[in-house]
Amino acid sequence: MSILESIHVPEDLKRLPVSRLPELAADLRQVIIRTCAANGGHLSPSLGVVELTIALHKVFTTPSDKIVWDVGHQAYAHKLLTGRRANFSTLRTLNGISGFPKRHESPHDVFDVGHSSTSISAATGFAVARDLDGRNGKILAVIGDGSMTSGIAYEGINHAGHLNKDMIIILNDNEMSIAENVGALSNFLIRTASSEFIHRFKKSTESFLKRLEMGKGVLHMARKMEESFKGLFTPGMLFEAFGFEYIGPVDGHDLPALIETLENVKKFDNSVLIHVLTKKGMGYKPAEDNPSLYHGVGPFEIESGKVHKGKGGAASYTAVFGAALCKLAAEDERIAAITAAMPDGTGLARFSKEFPERFFDVGIAEQHGVTFAAGLAAGGYRPVFAVYSSFLQRAYDQVCHDVCLQNLPVTFAIDRGGVVGNDGPTHHGAFDLSYLRHLPNLTLMAPKDENELQHMLVTAINLGSPAAVRYPRGNGYGVALDQTFVPLPVGRAELLRDGDAAVILALGTMVHPALEAADALDSEGIALAVVNARFVKPLDETLIVALAKKHGILITIEENAVQGGFGTAVLELLEQRGLSGIRVLRLGYPDSYIPQGEQHELRALLGLDSDGIAKSIRSFLGRK
Repeated sequence: MSILESIHVPEDLKRLPVSRLPELAADLRQVIIRTCAANGGHLSPSLGVVELTIALHKVFTTPSDKIVWDVGHQAYAHKLLTGRRANFSTLRTLNGISGFPKRHESPHDVFDVGHSSTSISAATGFAVARDLDGRNGKILAVIGDGSMTSGIAYEGINHAGHLNKDMIIILNDNEMSIAENVGALSNFLIRTASSEFIHRFKKSTESFLKRLEMGKGVLHMARKMEESFKGLFTPGMLFEAFGFEYIGPVDGHDLPALIETLENVKKFDNSVLIHVLTKKGMGYKPAEDNPSLYHGVGPFEIESGKVHKGKGGAASYTAVFGAALCKLAAEDERIAAITAAMPDGTGLARFSKEFPERFFDVGIAEQHGVTFAAGLAAGGYRPVFAVYSSFLQRAYDQVCHDVCLQNLPVTFAIDRGGVVGNDGPTHHGAFDLSYLRHLPNLTLMAPKDENELQHMLVTAINLGSPAAVRYPRGNGYGVALDQTFVPLPVGRAELLRDGDAAVILALGTMVHPALEAADALDSEGIALAVVNARFVKPLDETLIVALAKKHGILITIEENAVQGGFGTAVLELLEQRGLSGIRVLRLGYPDSYIPQGEQHELRALLGLDSDGIAKSIRSFLGRK
């Protein structure tokens, strides 16, 4: 039996001697690698924090001590140590355990996460709640250096430092940006700074000096000397300026050093930041050599590290977008591209190489990215902000006030619209049509295939006003790609098929399933017209009203929440035109968060594949 098999709850880990912990770390890595090889997942981040996770559970007692993981894609070892080892093989699958911490899964998961940079703010809230209730327990936030590029992390650390609550931030620095600090001198500084004696001595000395008439001057000089010395060797001055006591850097793979540091800091009663250096992908050479590839990876061969190819076939929407934008940028020097730390994921890697002076990666800072785009647009450029749908949610205020209110020509290339798969509800693009379509001045569209995406992109850029093009994750349909991009008539839909039973108004990814459903129902004597709506705003009012009057039955289909989405826009149009008596069926996402699972599984579950659409229409029309 492996040592991991003896760990059912964190208390089992506490009983292990420190000498056995490296063996436990090796077992954890084997299970994580094996599971990610089968299911895909966030391999590099989780491998990098194995020792840190062991040390945290060795020193602290969850859930009375609360660990708030930032993003949560590094919490696989945490899940394995907190009672989920038996079900770990279901990671990221439909009805399986999540790839992120989830409160409903375990009391050891104290906060649901999935987007970056929330841990410090949440941990501060936990610390205040604890103190207001007079409870005990330590509060810890584990945040990576990448998440520190987001403004909310600094908003949180600024407030937390001001409150000076008993809480600990673990800064997981996996870029090894200050590796020169690892060594004998650094270890001396760490051990000295985290010593309980030094901590108490420092506090008592400060208290004594403050009572002396000349003490304030002495204290100021002592602090200046301490800061100048620490500034030479550590980045601690930045965090101490925020009100945190800085400890580090600590070797994140040295278990004895980690445990000793945590044990010392556990005795503190103020705000502390521990700077931990880790290596992404630690323990699996392919991931160590290429941590970005294995950051979020699909299934792969363990021995070679070779990632299994997809089903092949058509190019992805993301790739088509990236190529089209490069072509347009070569013809128009006003076009600039912006990403929030996702150049590969959004298809902008090629653009960054071909037009480096017009490419901008703003880090995990969607709010800044949108307002930065607004500034570029006000300065005469045509910026394109490529962003995942669920991440754009974080910048709604900036889209509203900085772009749309000023009617600036910013194009939002919204990738991952609709269900995205195994990352689950934090990553599904379920709400963008609803939260964007009510904004004045914004044109909102969704292509039926990858070729139409190209034409919508040039339409958006040429508008001279805010525009958004929303498209899904995954491959297109393999349609021929036009080499010349032609702007579409704004607000003009496309009648793809005529019929007399009812009219399907389908948007984006739902056009092809709607056509397949119409073909199936046609063989049953139900002749349906199918419209490629193209535009959510402005709607093709002329065509929709004419079809409503002609048929009296409309069916709207969208990969978006039905509340406030495309179907709602159609209902509003009918009300505005005074068209009573029109029967309308709206198909889309229910009023609940969509679980994790493969895209095809989720569409079938939600009734948005061709079979589900046909079934809903039969029922609506009263046919068996």
